[in-house]
Amino acid sequence: MLTLSEIRDEVERLAALVGAPAHLLPTYGRTEDGARPHVEVDSRGYHYVVVERGNELTRVTTDDLDELLFNIFEAVTFSLATRHELTHRVEGQDFRRLLFGRQVGLLSALSPRWGEREALSHDAVLRRHPFKDQR
Repeated sequence: MLTLSEIRDEVERLAALVGAPAHLLPTYGRTEDGARPHVEVDSRGYHYVVVERGNELTRVTTDDLDELLFNIFEAVTFSLATRHELTHRVEGQDFRRLLFGRQVGLLSALSPRWGEREALSHDAVLRRHPFKDQR
């Protein structure tokens, strides 16, 4: 089990690879509330937690560091991909084409398995809600 400090070091190392700014990264050991994720470590494992207005919205508990890091960077890369899509929007095209492709690319740069996992998740979303040409 890594300490919070060791987890922070690894998150910062990975964040630098995809150009993620510090404000998109979680806090460690405590919440800032406002839906900014934080990481906890205890005898049950690693916890990825999101708290907003005093209410816990998300808690993912795992003993697998890779799973914790995936959860952190799934959120970080979604934010990065959203910003990219907003500045590169193609009029008349479903915005998810660019957003999903960018997010999978960013995750793949960190871990090919993470990119594959996210691509499968996007495929499931698109089966339920297919791309629509807006033209």
